[in-house]
Amino acid sequence: MDSGTHFVMGIALGGLALADPIVAHHSITFTAVMAGTIIGSQAPDVDTVLKLRNNAVYIRHHRGITHSLPAVALWPVLITFVLSLIFQDANVLHLWLWTFLAVALHVFVDIFNAYGTQAIRPISKKWVALGVINTFDPIIFSLHCVAIVLWAFGTNPVWTFSILYIIIIFYYILRFAVQSAVKKAVRHTIQDDEYVIVAPTMRFFQWRIAAKSKTHYYVGRAYGRTVNIYDKFEIKSMPKTSLVDKALQDPNLAAFVSFSPLYRWEISELENGLTEVRLIDLRYRSDNRYPFVAVAHLNEDNDIITSYTGWIFTEDKLQRKLQIGASN
Repeated sequence: MDSGTHFVMGIALGGLALADPIVAHHSITFTAVMAGTIIGSQAPDVDTVLKLRNNAVYIRHHRGITHSLPAVALWPVLITFVLSLIFQDANVLHLWLWTFLAVALHVFVDIFNAYGTQAIRPISKKWVALGVINTFDPIIFSLHCVAIVLWAFGTNPVWTFSILYIIIIFYYILRFAVQSAVKKAVRHTIQDDEYVIVAPTMRFFQWRIAAKSKTHYYVGRAYGRTVNIYDKFEIKSMPKTSLVDKALQDPNLAAFVSFSPLYRWEISELENGLTEVRLIDLRYRSDNRYPFVAVAHLNEDNDIITSYTGWIFTEDKLQRKLQIGASN
């Protein structure tokens, strides 16, 4: 989920903590717990700072180790230790418990996004992505905001947030049901599919579609059970050449391949004598473009002159990024 949603979830969990008698009857413990749930709801996303380094590192590691099983255990210990130094009279056990729930809830809800997390690492480095909730879901965010406002106006926080989470559980169940119906509609439309990705959008009934058959890739959108296929690409094996091998060793392209389960490729000769290898993720079609790409330019000796990976919405901006890379 996005940072804003994680933040309101932290507040809601802090309010729900008043169901705990130790928290409810000890103001310092409650203050510490509220701080713990808010910080704990944000802590796993500290790896966002990796984007300051470069997109390749960010793509490879975001929602990786910081969302793993060891991290879920370590974040609450670290946060509780720091907060216990600030709120020295707080009940440490209950502070740790509610902080742990905040961290665990953060990782748990991220599993339902299309991006996913490495939530079962180190057991497996597989990305767990159920793809039923958009990274920002306006319904979930709005429900939390309404509940927080009601609490501010004097409603019982335990009942308010309990009802909130009961509603959200049913909302998740409904999203699974809608996703299942969309997948059936896609398979009925394509029929010879081997692999289907149905990803949510901010709109309840609209879903992004990327699918693979034995011979083609399909990209489209579903509106309810109505499936519209916008693009169809013939599947071609990538050439096994030294140029391609060298390009795929580039950190930007390697990060892209590790992240993208469904992409096509283009190789073209440029006017300046360089060869461009471009990988195009098919999951994020927007305004007739595919903004998530990885590009490498190589010379006649197969040396990589410049490369880039990330979300780019205009060709001009992509070329500027590549020129900046070539000058560095």
